[in-house]
Amino acid sequence: MAAAVVSFTVVKTPSPSLPRSRSHPITSSCRKASLRPRRPSVPTGVFVHRRCYGAAKRGCRAGPANHGLVLSREPLRDGRVFTVRIDRKVNSWSGSIEIGVTALDPSVLDFPSSATGLKGGSWVVSGCSVLRDGRSVLEEYGQDLDQLGEGDRVGVERTAAGELRLWVNGRDCGVAATGLPARVWAVVDLYGKCTQVTVLPPEPGFSSPTPIPTPPLEPSAPPEDAALAEQGTSRDEAFMVSPAQARPETFPNSLESHNDFASMELSEVVSNAILSAYNGGLLNVNLSSPPAGEGPGSSGAATSPILTSNDALLFHEKCGTLIKLSNNNKTAERRRPLDEFNNGVVMTNRPLRDNEMFEIRIDKLVDKWSGSIEIGVTTHNPNNLEYPATMTNLQSGTIMMSGCGILTNGKGTRREYCEFSLDELQEGDHIGLTRKSNSALHFFINGIDQGVATPLTPPVVYGVVDLYGMAVKVTIVHNNNHSDRLRRNNAILRALSPEGALRRAAPAAQAEPERLLFHPNCGQKAAITHEGRTALRPHATDDFNHGVVLSSRALRDGEVFQVRIDKMVDKWAGSIEIGVTTHNPAYLQLPSTMTNLRSGTWMMTGNGVMHNGTTILDEYGHNLDRLKAGDTVGVVRREDGTLHFFVNGMTQGPAAWNVPPGVYAVVDLYGQAAQATIVDDVEVTPVPEPLPEGNNQVSPSSPSSGVGGSDLRFHQLHGSNAVITNGGRTALRHNCRSEFNDAIVISNRALRDGELFEIVIQKMVDRWSGSIEAGVTAIRPEDLEFPNTMTDIDYDTWMLSGTAIMQDGNTMRNNYGCDLDALGTGARIGMMRTSKGDLHYFINGQDQGAACSGLPPEVYAVVDLYGQCVQVSITNATGPMDNSLATSNTATEKSFPLHSPVAGVAHRFHGICGKNVTLEEDGTRAVRAAGYAHGLVFSTKELKTEEVFEVKVEELDEKWAGSLRIGLTTLAPGEMGPGAGGGPGVPPSLPELRTKTTWMVSSCEVRRDGQLQRMNYGRNLERLGVGSRVGIRRGADDSMHILVDGEDMGPAATGIAKNVWAVLDLYGPVRSVSIVSSTRLEEPEGTQPPSPSSDTGSEGDEDDEDEEHGLGGEDQVAIMPTALEFLENHGKNILLSNGNRTATRVASYNQGIVVISQPLVPQLLVQVRIDFLNRQWTSSLALGVITCPPERLNFPASACALKRAAWLLRGHGVFHNGLKICEKFGPNLDTCPEGTILGLRLDSSGGLHLHVNGRDQGVAVPDVPQPCHALVDLYGQCEQVTIVSPEPGAASLKSTGTQGDMEKADMVDGIKESVCWGPPSAASPLKSCEYHALCSRFQELLLLPEDYFMPQPKRSLCFCESCRKMRGDEAHRRRGEPPREYALPFGWCRFNLRVNPHLEAGTLTKKWHMAYHGSNVAAIRRVLDRGELGAGTASILSCRPLKGEPRGGFEEPGENCAPPREEQPPPVLLSPSLQYAGAETLASKVQFRDPKFQRTHQAQVAFQVCVRPGSYTPGPPSAILREPPDPHFSPAELEWVTKEKGATLLYALLVRVE
Repeated sequence: MAAAVVSFTVVKTPSPSLPRSRSHPITSSCRKASLRPRRPSVPTGVFVHRRCYGAAKRGCRAGPANHGLVLSREPLRDGRVFTVRIDRKVNSWSGSIEIGVTALDPSVLDFPSSATGLKGGSWVVSGCSVLRDGRSVLEEYGQDLDQLGEGDRVGVERTAAGELRLWVNGRDCGVAATGLPARVWAVVDLYGKCTQVTVLPPEPGFSSPTPIPTPPLEPSAPPEDAALAEQGTSRDEAFMVSPAQARPETFPNSLESHNDFASMELSEVVSNAILSAYNGGLLNVNLSSPPAGEGPGSSGAATSPILTSNDALLFHEKCGTLIKLSNNNKTAERRRPLDEFNNGVVMTNRPLRDNEMFEIRIDKLVDKWSGSIEIGVTTHNPNNLEYPATMTNLQSGTIMMSGCGILTNGKGTRREYCEFSLDELQEGDHIGLTRKSNSALHFFINGIDQGVATPLTPPVVYGVVDLYGMAVKVTIVHNNNHSDRLRRNNAILRALSPEGALRRAAPAAQAEPERLLFHPNCGQKAAITHEGRTALRPHATDDFNHGVVLSSRALRDGEVFQVRIDKMVDKWAGSIEIGVTTHNPAYLQLPSTMTNLRSGTWMMTGNGVMHNGTTILDEYGHNLDRLKAGDTVGVVRREDGTLHFFVNGMTQGPAAWNVPPGVYAVVDLYGQAAQATIVDDVEVTPVPEPLPEGNNQVSPSSPSSGVGGSDLRFHQLHGSNAVITNGGRTALRHNCRSEFNDAIVISNRALRDGELFEIVIQKMVDRWSGSIEAGVTAIRPEDLEFPNTMTDIDYDTWMLSGTAIMQDGNTMRNNYGCDLDALGTGARIGMMRTSKGDLHYFINGQDQGAACSGLPPEVYAVVDLYGQCVQVSITNATGPMDNSLATSNTATEKSFPLHSPVAGVAHRFHGICGKNVTLEEDGTRAVRAAGYAHGLVFSTKELKTEEVFEVKVEELDEKWAGSLRIGLTTLAPGEMGPGAGGGPGVPPSLPELRTKTTWMVSSCEVRRDGQLQRMNYGRNLERLGVGSRVGIRRGADDSMHILVDGEDMGPAATGIAKNVWAVLDLYGPVRSVSIVSSTRLEEPEGTQPPSPSSDTGSEGDEDDEDEEHGLGGEDQVAIMPTALEFLENHGKNILLSNGNRTATRVASYNQGIVVISQPLVPQLLVQVRIDFLNRQWTSSLALGVITCPPERLNFPASACALKRAAWLLRGHGVFHNGLKICEKFGPNLDTCPEGTILGLRLDSSGGLHLHVNGRDQGVAVPDVPQPCHALVDLYGQCEQVTIVSPEPGAASLKSTGTQGDMEKADMVDGIKESVCWGPPSAASPLKSCEYHALCSRFQELLLLPEDYFMPQPKRSLCFCESCRKMRGDEAHRRRGEPPREYALPFGWCRFNLRVNPHLEAGTLTKKWHMAYHGSNVAAIRRVLDRGELGAGTASILSCRPLKGEPRGGFEEPGENCAPPREEQPPPVLLSPSLQYAGAETLASKVQFRDPKFQRTHQAQVAFQVCVRPGSYTPGPPSAILREPPDPHFSPAELEWVTKEKGATLLYALLVRVE
């Protein structure tokens, strides 16, 4: 008698259901069946015991899940095939059986929804694909399991070599995977069509079985076994198909069991999920051969009752007025989400059953409104309900969760129901609710039960969702849908514990950790290759995020995880981010970017450090966004719990403290970073020692652990907006651009007598008024209720605020020796209580004297990070001081900052200098002994930021021409040497110093490496006299400033390198200089109040001259306040300077997007000026607005790629989200010349206006959402723009000089041919005077920079016949001392010019005489650039630096040749009568075509100037006139001639059109 077949059968009762969709083709019947309800699966609580050999039939209990996953009871034996036979299939669904192995012990496994959801070392064959941990590793393998039919057999085998093989009907399909751990269990997923299988006896496989005794059944193996098994695979995690090997063709015929292998049984734990409350089903288990007549396919197989309910939860067809239903009423979306925020209520199609989960997923949010989704239940039947605008308006039968509270019938019943707020949920998050059988209502967020919301819920309630505010789209989640269940389960595991839901304590005898690899569970757009060593984003040019990868195991203490950047893409902003997390990668649902994770995560991003998504260090180490391919980044957690980052092997210092052990390394391949590889054998520098005692400036990247031997720190208690980092040594105010107070920090203990508490200002923002306040208090930190500002405390507190000493909130002394509001970045502030009870302040180490006396013995140092001050750190100088200092009552000078006298200065000249230079007085005086050249001298040390190097002219030699030259160089003097030993030697003059980058100012020219960069800068150095002082300063914004007699001439150049030396050239007349500066920091220019500006650009200053009161008929447009600046988040190729007011594109033609940090305000104009164009590119800048928050926006390569909430003006068109919505609007922005000023303005109705050179071009975009930010894309030709300053007399400065000049022929021809760029005819708003409008249109065609002219309403004035008669102007006026007559410019239109604020214009225009000078179109720009009619030295504007011109250089005169002397300026012809000065012989006519009416006109130009009395000689007319001269003036005094420089001051540009 043949041996009986020992088997057991798993039967899943066929009931219509919809399994997850597959990529495999399905028939039309399958598609039709997809609408049927889901089938039941293996229920929880069904156990298969080894003693049960008869048919077993178990019921199931209700629950929220539906799983069909079964595992073998025991691990597989090597060389034995675990085989199942497909007994029954149904044709209602796509997909079929899935089979594989897992290293997870089934006795402790939390079953996922399907086999492909298994993690932690699982290999599953699905269809014809092989998946590991849910990710495909082999696309085409073996036979398609979906094509198998009833009676087919399929098995899996683990070979002795650790290979996974699939057997189908006795045929070996080859190696599916390698590197399997020693213990794996068989996995079978009854999926799709497959509803019943039977386990067959084990068979010999490809390799011989290993004779191992059968182990006893372990009662409960710890879950760490799976982790250990997974570690066993880490040596080789790559999957591959091995070469073809000999294999048996079929299974052996015998079905007898072998003595060395016990019969396998299914796991006792089949599934941890249960069916829903209104579904039912049975699981049939047969542990013997099928009964006679009930073989595979027999209709007599045991079955279970068929499900009769087809009532799935959907949204009701009746819903809010703005709701659109889709996806078979499973998805609801609110239409017009940017225009409407309510009327988005939807309800379920039927009442909820007891214990039934109603769960939705947030699919879409908009970042415009406040508030978000609300969810709850209501007793109202949707068929009879009049839907309200919001569900909380319903006053009966409604319970809603809104925010983090519960509202019943529209009234709040629980303010803080749970720690989650619905307003903070993101796209992809899940929200659910259920009414328990005990009438309690529970809410769930990402699967986590938030507890009882209300204990008494009516028995019949409908689910209701309010798509309010930010919430736009949701979808009902059915837990028997594979993708929904998997995502929900991952969310549950993530939320349950930062450590991962299934992590356990490792056994004591744990094996040595394996080699560090990337975990295969990675971001959606990431992939792991090269055996787990390399991570990449395969489509890096299409996506910029979802590239998070983690290490395969936790880091050991002191173990460095380091990766090398292999590949980058030049498309996105941002780059690689690295850090650690406590989350286990096997169970983590990876976010789009790791900084979105709000728990257990520390990341270095850019040059900052973030903890749980919040910035804790603003400026830390090297900026990761600047790294290139080949650079390395690393991270290590040390035994003391400190976290350190490494860049190219160099430690960046401690970034965080108290980091828990067992963290996983994480790399975010974000933005530009496309591929990275783990680097072995890491050698990194040790953690740096504390800074030396002499270094008093501390940064967060290198904290001083010793702090000069002092234990003083900031206390852990502080204001609500303050953050303490760096081990208690650094304090900062977060949200510094939106919050200005609530940032008080206090010392951790009381100060001792004579002990200095010193801090250094590390970061400031130019946004608020006021700055840091510092002092002491006798209030203990534990007893202090931190106020908004420390000066609000009315007892036991002494503070210095600005220059005022305040006690208990009251001012007790003004004008103390220093002003805290004037301090800038890098300044040091110290506080000390002397033994006598006096309070002393120290600024940059200098005692400012006793501020107050009578302090109690124990006081704490207190600092208020107020206003502009954002971040401070305790310095090394903190600690006990010398007793003489501690008890000194000697007050210092009351001026701040202190300028050192000549004696005892700290600056010196370097010993390396020009061959004609002699150094005297201990290196503080330099003398050129012979000749006029070879006079180079250098500073001994590099200049610090904001440090001034200043000299005084001691001696001049008038026989030479030229000027002193001063600048900065990156060439260290020691590298030059005296010309021997390989050194290049000192060149004869500064322009020839080109070995390394050198910036210099000579006369009034700015040069870089000898090439002209800018003309007309500041005061002419040729006019220095004996006693004049000249200084140079490198600003914190990488700019170079020249100071003449203590006055800052403004930025001469930008982009200055960090390490530079001061260099002077004692050239020409300057023979000797001496140093008058020290290493003490000067007061930063940015902290000084703006100087009063002159607004005297018109004659209207005198009461009797009402000609200036006319507005010329123009409408006044408000201008945005001057605090505008570009946001620090910008395109990759952008460099900000000039206090973030100037943006320069430093590379390529794109990646140049900048955004103005302040949002647009209605009726206020925001303007930028085009500073520099590069003609090698085509196209030019674009500008517009974005309505999404720009702070964390990832800017694309060009603004046209912005696809969300963006309106753009480019060329002639208007674009919205990349699509053109309007053609031929306004002027062509691609043809804007340098100097053009472009502006944006929102009108009161939300319309966006474009302004070109101050002229409104009309509405470009109506109804722009607010708030919105102005955006500029420095694309193509446009390489530099500057925000235009609206301050009168201190306007934003144009790029002047030769770049803006035009040849006469070009200008004249351009006007004749009407090809000059200008606004369209509709731009002019002038209505009152047609002649004024015509002259204005001609003036616009001259392409003159707008900031040369006065702003409205004093910009222009018409003197045509009608306008002058309307005002009653007299023909002649008198002006000057002594008074002299001049004629008003009748028949002309006057455009008033700005006056240099450095000139005493208010006095000049009243004391000087008035005259006119006829000119021509080609000469206007040159005259405006010079600032006067002759070759003057003072510009009417303090001009900004220009980009480099074509390299031409200039030749220095030979050593034996005297430098050329300056040529004499030509005489200037003036006249008090414009009738003479405007004659055609003196003011040539030019023909132009009016762009509005296309008529041809002739035009003339002239200048109205102020003339210094006594500087000119009156005489008869020298020009030949066609008409008689003005009879009002004597012919002998009709023409004035002057040759003196500085004798004229430009007052206005005059235009006459015929």
